Amino acid sequence: MAEATIRDVARRAQVSVASVSRVLNGFERVSDATRERVIEAVTALSYVPHAAARSLSMARTHSIGIVLPDLHGEFFSELVRGMDRVANDRGYLLLLSSLHPGNRIGFSPLSALRGRVDGAIVMAPHLNEQELSDILPKGFEVVLLNTRGGAHDCPVITLDNASGAEAVARHLVAIGRKRLVHIAGPAGNADAQERADAFCRVLHGYSDVLVETVQGDFSEDSGGAAIAALLQAGREFDAVFAANDNMAIGALQTLREAGLKVPEDVGVAGFDDVPMARHLGLTTVQVRIAQLGEHGLTALLDRIEGRGAPSHMLHPVELVVRATTGEPR
Repeated sequence: MAEATIRDVARRAQVSVASVSRVLNGFERVSDATRERVIEAVTALSYVPHAAARSLSMARTHSIGIVLPDLHGEFFSELVRGMDRVANDRGYLLLLSSLHPGNRIGFSPLSALRGRVDGAIVMAPHLNEQELSDILPKGFEVVLLNTRGGAHDCPVITLDNASGAEAVARHLVAIGRKRLVHIAGPAGNADAQERADAFCRVLHGYSDVLVETVQGDFSEDSGGAAIAALLQAGREFDAVFAANDNMAIGALQTLREAGLKVPEDVGVAGFDDVPMARHLGLTTVQVRIAQLGEHGLTALLDRIEGRGAPSHMLHPVELVVRATTGEPR
């Protein structure tokens, strides 16, 4: 049996081909009766719109590029899950790519995506303003997530890193911790810098609290290695705040392997609230990662479809206290 065409749908619904097209493309200036007849005809005929023809008629591909610093790990999985929910609801496909910190800027995936997608979500907290300018195509709808984008004419959604890190600092002090370690994220990363600055800024207000910052790279291994190095050097500390959950989980494992009790000997906190953090009872800053992805893609699609979007949005975070920091001592 031959596949149904848009003309078959129009004939069955007793409307024009243009009316069918308006219903399928989501235009509002269609009567409810016409919309219902078209939907009934589409369902009865199992009609599937021809994507290529639709793209030509609307000058759109109905595809969106997603460029992330990495595709590995629970954070990015949750982020894409939120985007996928919005894309599915609004009839778009997602094309994923990565822009690792070590990539050569000249080989930006955005260059490859141009002409294939209607716009892009870009998360590149490791790039400075100039590097970002070098990779952003002109005349291309983009929404930036956690990226230095103040100089660019596109919406920017950033995490409230400062309030999250400040909340962790105050919590650790409130439960009686005096010698704190911060495992920072990679140098040059905007999120990592904001979290480190805010955490240390709060603690410098307490004369009886000491804080030491050690370097990590957001990986679980780097969190474990940072704690192992401190223990080997004989450093004393009673709390650890890692700049993300991956490093906090690595720190947690190393502490327990060393025979230290968490939280009795050392409290541990992270940032992000990835699914594994909940299973491990990790105190962390909850980002609501999937919701961040939803907000980012919604803002982009609203821009593409002419509905507008705020130029800057601050995504709220919240401290979630669990077993790894325990009660006040």
